[in-house]
Amino acid sequence: MGRLQKMPNIAKVLEEKLLKAGINSAEELISIGSKEAFLRLKTQGNEVCFNQLCALEGAIQGIRWHYLDVAVKKDLKSFYETTK
Repeated sequence: MGRLQKMPNIAKVLEEKLLKAGINSAEELISIGSKEAFLRLKTQGNEVCFNQLCALEGAIQGIRWHYLDVAVKKDLKSFYETTK
């Protein structure tokens, strides 16, 4: 797979943030998961939001984040609330 930008929901700006956070490939993002990637972005001083967390999960699943299952979004929302 390789380049992060080839994944759904990952545009240039998010790809740059992921690279700065040490996530260098699509395979690596898939391996660590959306929650860990989100935490790494946050620890790099990036402003992160719930939509970015969903974008990461959607990228991992290979879909636009808008189409994530309701249960998945609920789980992500719960996780996001604990990171504030």
